[in-house]
Amino acid sequence: MSGAVIEIIQAKGKNADGEDEAPVVVGRAVYEHPFVVRLCHWLNTVSLFVMVGSGLQIFRAFPSFGAKIPQKDLLHWPRAFAIGGWLGGALQWHLTFMWIYIATGLLYLGYQFFSGNYRQVLFTHRDIPGVWPMVKHYFFFGPKPPVREAYNPLQKQAYTTAIGLGVLSVLTGLAVWKPVQFSWLAWMMGGFHYARIWHFAVMWAILFFVLGHLVMVILHGWGDFVSMVTGWKKDPEY
Repeated sequence: MSGAVIEIIQAKGKNADGEDEAPVVVGRAVYEHPFVVRLCHWLNTVSLFVMVGSGLQIFRAFPSFGAKIPQKDLLHWPRAFAIGGWLGGALQWHLTFMWIYIATGLLYLGYQFFSGNYRQVLFTHRDIPGVWPMVKHYFFFGPKPPVREAYNPLQKQAYTTAIGLGVLSVLTGLAVWKPVQFSWLAWMMGGFHYARIWHFAVMWAILFFVLGHLVMVILHGWGDFVSMVTGWKKDPEY
């Protein structure tokens, strides 16, 4: 579980009298991301890349959502930015990585629940008052609120929303993939055609989250990226 702290100590050598000087603490590091969390993060990164690319290739085969939405040329997505080459190839890529995506999600949720690590990222009612101050800081150049834990309230809200979007992407995907076997699921979404719309909308919502996530990583510095590789974050603000 995350939370372990180590101090980074620098030896001072000997003084003028030849005696050893006391070492000095020059920094500290916190074990912020356990191995399972990091593994799931990078597996999801690859899975999402492949599934979005192949999903857009599948969409290219019929770029429409039914009679009430333009039947032709709803979106001209370039073939160069899609994966699979054609409909059959895209389906193979998409369905293969679907299982990796689902397995990774189950592993992540199971680990977070049974280890108690979910408290680090779960957005609760206690975080609501802290959202607007972070919005003002990020988007309106307001003062930065004090940092008390690994994730601020706005980050918790974003990550909790992302988990919800991940669940929705699987449910809508199942309804589109097997609309007969999962007819009850398709019915809950308004039918097969609406399930396609929901699946497409959830994909774009996830992409907007990824974009915001990358911007935050850039703003917060190189240390955040390194911590998702090694698990350790040097000199955290909290």
